[in-house]
Amino acid sequence: MDLSASEVRSLHLTAQGFGVPRTTGTTAKVKTLSRRLHAFQIDSVNVLVRAHYMPAYSRLGPYPRQSIDDLAYKRRDLFEYWGHAACLMPTSLYPLFRWRMENQENNRYWGGASPAVKKYVEKVYEYVAANGPVSAAELPDAGKSTGNWWGWSDGKRAIEVLFRLGRVAVSGRRNFARLYDLPECVIPKEFLNAPAPGADDGKKQLLVLAAKALGIGAASDIAGYFHIETWWDRTAVKSRPRSQLPRLISELVEEGRLQVANVEGWHENAYVVPKPKAPKPVHARALVSPFDPIMWNRIPTQRLFGFDYKIEIYVPEAKRVYGYYSLPFLLGDRLVARVDLKADRKAGVLLVPGAFAEKGVDLKLAGAELADELRLMASWLELDRVVVGERGDLVKPLHRALR
Repeated sequence: MDLSASEVRSLHLTAQGFGVPRTTGTTAKVKTLSRRLHAFQIDSVNVLVRAHYMPAYSRLGPYPRQSIDDLAYKRRDLFEYWGHAACLMPTSLYPLFRWRMENQENNRYWGGASPAVKKYVEKVYEYVAANGPVSAAELPDAGKSTGNWWGWSDGKRAIEVLFRLGRVAVSGRRNFARLYDLPECVIPKEFLNAPAPGADDGKKQLLVLAAKALGIGAASDIAGYFHIETWWDRTAVKSRPRSQLPRLISELVEEGRLQVANVEGWHENAYVVPKPKAPKPVHARALVSPFDPIMWNRIPTQRLFGFDYKIEIYVPEAKRVYGYYSLPFLLGDRLVARVDLKADRKAGVLLVPGAFAEKGVDLKLAGAELADELRLMASWLELDRVVVGERGDLVKPLHRALR
C-alpha cells in the first residue's frame, strides 16, 4: 500500500474525528468520540480550559463540559488510569490495562521500597477501604508537600503507588484533586471481573486500537499512543528489560491485524489496520490543545504536518517564542498557526496575547477563519468577548476580522 503525504494526513485526521460538521455536541456524541480516540488526557494547567475537555470541543464543536465528568464519575463509562499519560479512557478498556497494573509490582518505586514504606502504603490502603472516597490530603500521616510542581507528600506518594498497582481507583474529583476508593466501588463489575488478557495480548490489543485511532503511524507512533513498551513499562528494580515492541508489531502483521504501508518521504515502515478506507480530503477548522492526541508525539506531528511544536509553559518567560499556552490552529488538513490563549473568567474575556502563522500561510484567510473559531470558543467558555494583543503576524488580520 503506497500513500502520499496528503493522503496520510487525511487518513490521520479522519481517524481522529476531524472534518465532520461541528454543531452542538451531546453527551452521546462525546461517548462515541471517547470510543474513537480511546483517551482524553488530563492535565492540571487551566489557563484556558482543562485539557481533557478540549478534544471533544475541537472535533464536535460546543458541548456541555459537564458531559465528560458525568461519563467518568456518574455513569462510569470512563475511568482514570495511565494510558498515554493520566487519561480518562472507556471503562471497557480496563481489562486491557491489568497487565500494566501487575507490572508495577516490579517497578523501582514499589519493588525496591523499604519495609517501612510498604507498611505505610498498606496503612493507606486500609484507610481508603474503610473511608473512601478520600483525597490524598485526608490520608493519615500524609505529611506536607515539598517543593513545587510534583513535590508530593508521603500520603500522595503512597496513594499514587496504590493507584498504579490498580489497588485503588479514582472515584471522582474535588476542586480537581483526585478522590480515591476501592476499584469495586468505581469500576462496573462487568469490566472489573472480566478476564484480563496476558501482557503480550493486552499490549497487542492496545496497539491495534492505537493504529485505528491514529489512522496510520510508524511503530513508535502507534506504541506511543498508550506508551506501550516505553520506559514506564520497563522501569524495574534491577536492569531494564529489553523492549518487545518489534516482536509485537511483527506478530500483529503476521496475524493480519496490522498492514504495512509505504509513505512518501518516510524512511521507515508505516502501519495501518487492514483494508483502510480510501482517504478523502479533510476540511477541518479547530483550535487544538497541546494535550490533544494529534499533538501527543512531536516527531510524528513534525513528520505529518511539518509543524515543529514545543509547549512553553515550562520555558522561562523571557525565552518564550509563542507564549505560555499556545494552541495549534488546524485549517483544512494543515496546522497553519499558533495562538496564545488565556481565559480571563472574571472579566469574561478570551485573551489572545499573540497569534503566529506558519510560513506561506494566507494571513487574510487564516485571520478570518481564526476569528470565527475564537468567537465560537468564547461562546463555549461563556466569555463575552475576544481581546487580541499585539504579538505575531496574525494579530492585524485578526483585529480586522473581529471588528
